[in-house]
Amino acid sequence: MRTDQILTRLERVFARLDREPERPAHLQTPQMSRHRVVLLGSTLAFYLAIVVAVLTTSWLVRLDWQVMFFRPYEQWPQLHAFLDYLVVLGQRGPTAVMVAAWLGWRSWRQHTLRPLITLGVALLLLNITVGAVKLGLGRLGPHYATQIGSAELFAGGDIFPSGHTANAVVTWGILAYLASTTVTRRVLSVVSAVVSLSVGATTVYLGTHWVSDVLLGWSAGLLIMLALPWFEPLIAGAEARVFALRERLRRRLETGSVPVPVATVLTPMLSAGGKWQLRLTPEAAGLPEPAAAAAPATAPATVQAAAGQAHAPVPRPAAHVSGRPHLIRSERTPVTPAGSRRPAHTERPAAAGRAAARPAAGG
Repeated sequence: MRTDQILTRLERVFARLDREPERPAHLQTPQMSRHRVVLLGSTLAFYLAIVVAVLTTSWLVRLDWQVMFFRPYEQWPQLHAFLDYLVVLGQRGPTAVMVAAWLGWRSWRQHTLRPLITLGVALLLLNITVGAVKLGLGRLGPHYATQIGSAELFAGGDIFPSGHTANAVVTWGILAYLASTTVTRRVLSVVSAVVSLSVGATTVYLGTHWVSDVLLGWSAGLLIMLALPWFEPLIAGAEARVFALRERLRRRLETGSVPVPVATVLTPMLSAGGKWQLRLTPEAAGLPEPAAAAAPATAPATVQAAAGQAHAPVPRPAAHVSGRPHLIRSERTPVTPAGSRRPAHTERPAAAGRAAARPAAGG
């Protein structure tokens, strides 16, 4: 009879993840190969061609106006509700949070900070490059255009290139960039390409971007993804510095001083005046006794009591503690205790005389 446990699909996924407690050894950072350099150069040339075509108000600007007058959201109104949700996949806030959560969990599982640092570097490059071109060209969107046939540049806008499109390329493309196997990388590359193309086309459908905005957004995002291998030394150095800082903090916490409870180190000791006192001694605290704290030759003997022997009888001090000779009881001077209730015996001799005179009178 077969008694093998039948695992569900989710349990099989977690069982596979449990076999990877650390970063897999076969993971390699992407290199700047010749093929990648060629793609980077071609994408950069396409990027500059779009910018020049918009600056010169060429056929690309006329295509922008034709699509705007076509108003796709009026041609297919039944798609409007669905595409309103689809365009969220290109918004920087929601997509960055989702991807960062996944990469953070992966960093924790594989004990590496490279996924999170790579995402941060990619988003930083995206904000710098796309933001600089947006503010520098200042193009207005289709809903705010003022002159038909104009490129609407340097008018205080921030629409060129499309931030939604560039963000979709970078955010979802980073998953393919950090994939651990070739098959996973190819699948995620197709998924990120479909998502970025859909987001770009959706912005044109909704009328929030020109066609040239979307083309430049695709180019901007692809440039960042192709140039990421140049930043791998920076990513590795940042990860090494973070781990070194963590180790220094851990060693500092491990070697920190721990306070010793005072109640466990109080030891009864005999002072020079013959009185018992409780003192803090290094021996009872478990600390080495300093050389300067050694008792002089003329000091009285020290009697220590352990914490677990609190009820043990304390040994009596040796004789001649005060340095005077020992006197027997008959040689001691009688001393009236202070505060005694008995009166002074000043009338005792007179009473003895009267008692002796009474028999003589009677005889």
